[in-house]
Amino acid sequence: MAEDQAEAEDVALDQDRIDAVLEAVEAGNREAVDALMEPLHAADIADLLEQIGPGDRRALLALWSHEIDGEILSEISEDIREEVVEALPREVLVEAVRDLETDDVVDLLEDLEQPQQDIILDALEDADRVAVEQAMSYPEYSAGRLMQREVVVAPEHWTVGETIDFLRKAEHLPDQFYHVILVDPRMKPVGYATLGRILSSGRDAKLADIVEDSFRTIEATDPEADVAYIFNQYHLISCPVVDEGGRLVGVITIDDAMNVLDEEHEEDMLRLAGVGDEASVNDGAVETARQRLPWLVVNLFTASLSALVISQFEGTISALVALAALMPIVASTGGIAGTQSLAVAVRALATRDLTQANAGRVIWRELGAGILNGLGLALILGAAGTLIFGDWHLGLVLAMAMIVNQIVAALGGVLVPLTLERLGLDPALASGTFVTTLTDVMGFFAFLGLATVMLL
Repeated sequence: MAEDQAEAEDVALDQDRIDAVLEAVEAGNREAVDALMEPLHAADIADLLEQIGPGDRRALLALWSHEIDGEILSEISEDIREEVVEALPREVLVEAVRDLETDDVVDLLEDLEQPQQDIILDALEDADRVAVEQAMSYPEYSAGRLMQREVVVAPEHWTVGETIDFLRKAEHLPDQFYHVILVDPRMKPVGYATLGRILSSGRDAKLADIVEDSFRTIEATDPEADVAYIFNQYHLISCPVVDEGGRLVGVITIDDAMNVLDEEHEEDMLRLAGVGDEASVNDGAVETARQRLPWLVVNLFTASLSALVISQFEGTISALVALAALMPIVASTGGIAGTQSLAVAVRALATRDLTQANAGRVIWRELGAGILNGLGLALILGAAGTLIFGDWHLGLVLAMAMIVNQIVAALGGVLVPLTLERLGLDPALASGTFVTTLTDVMGFFAFLGLATVMLL
């Protein structure tokens, strides 16, 4: 066991191995590159290609492209996949794509330009090419693009013995499959049985008697987000895909569904940060600036609202200079609270845990949390303001403004994304800007307004 663990550590992708590979590439030592790369998993090779610079990447591929296979291509990030494909000799690319399942070929094609797509399609066998072209005919980000056409089916009246005999004699089976799908004479799926249940049942047992309760189907035109939700909600391993007539056209497996779920999480996180849903560490400075600048400009205008509010209390600030030092505390604390509430709400909307049915309960919960947080922070800030400035009136203003802004932040964090979703907009795309603006404006207004009334 210890030897296996030590061996696994020896072939891990670390900085020492990356440096050694780059040194071998610089020296043009193909044998050394082969020795260093050969033990690595396809995912580690993809990570290596992503972590090195464009020049080193081209040099490595020029020396080692003969070892690139379909598994490595499917693991490479979309950000550099086109660059890698362009650098590969045509015969290497052709051989690599022949190793892929149809869903992986479709995933590869989606990121490439038409000339490269044609090269890959020409490399496929006729049946695979037809399957891939049919999948590409479905809308982008739909189940039809996600599914693989290699499906293991059996008539609904078959027994376990007939199924096992069929599987043993079959010339072509998917590299990985989890279910045998039962179909009726019209090729409509009526259930599925796991390989485990099939192998553990007697030969005379009917497939219809050992089907899984989790069986359901997905239409080829359903959005990818719905596919990911169904897999996550019902703990599916694979799911048949049907056309408009209910006939079986493919199957989606859990690895593809989880990839979509990961992409949805990543997209939400990037959008909440206002950096674009396709941002990557592999982007150049110009591309990075192009993605971020629009939201920075939007923030510039929304920040102007805060400046406008502050300008209305110029006299108050002039009379009590201490307010200028204290007012950012209220606004920034409200901004953090709003972001906390917003993150929970956007995630709950994405997973469909927050719906119109329970929105009222969630809003009341956030209101209660905002009041409690406001009271707790008000005690701390009010006491500190009184002790430091020797004025309990100022401490009271700080405390009251903090309570108001915590309530605004908590409600804004859930109401803004709910409203955007109701309007058919992506809650992750613009919620952050609105909530931040709301808490800043209300924080300054509450603090300076109360100060004007109570201290002057």
